[in-house]
Amino acid sequence: QVQLVESGGDLVQPGGSLRLSCAASGFTFNLHATGWFRQAPGKEREGVSCISRTGSSTYYADSVKGRFTISRDNAKNTVYLQMNSLKPEDTGIYYCARRSGYACDASSDYWGQGTQVTVAS
Repeated sequence: QVQLVESGGDLVQPGGSLRLSCAASGFTFNLHATGWFRQAPGKEREGVSCISRTGSSTYYADSVKGRFTISRDNAKNTVYLQMNSLKPEDTGIYYCARRSGYACDASSDYWGQGTQVTVAS
């Protein structure tokens, strides 16, 4: 069955960095785009970033542009989210999600369980 397992969340000080990983299994990873979402306490889930199946196209929310970088290693069935210059407003549970198609305009059809990121001093 399709599985997505996030890891790498932690408590970090403002200005710090984290790298999240999303390990996928149970499907042909390189046929699907993958996205990262986050949900802060009391807020709706929001899209953070997405990468196409080959990695040739990437997308970012305005709030993270220039600070976050998404990448993928299709040989390892893993997507990464490098987060730099973290701010307290980046705090939340981060989820990865498989897109139903090659590109990021496809809908998300499978989700991981999430990993907690807390940015605080």
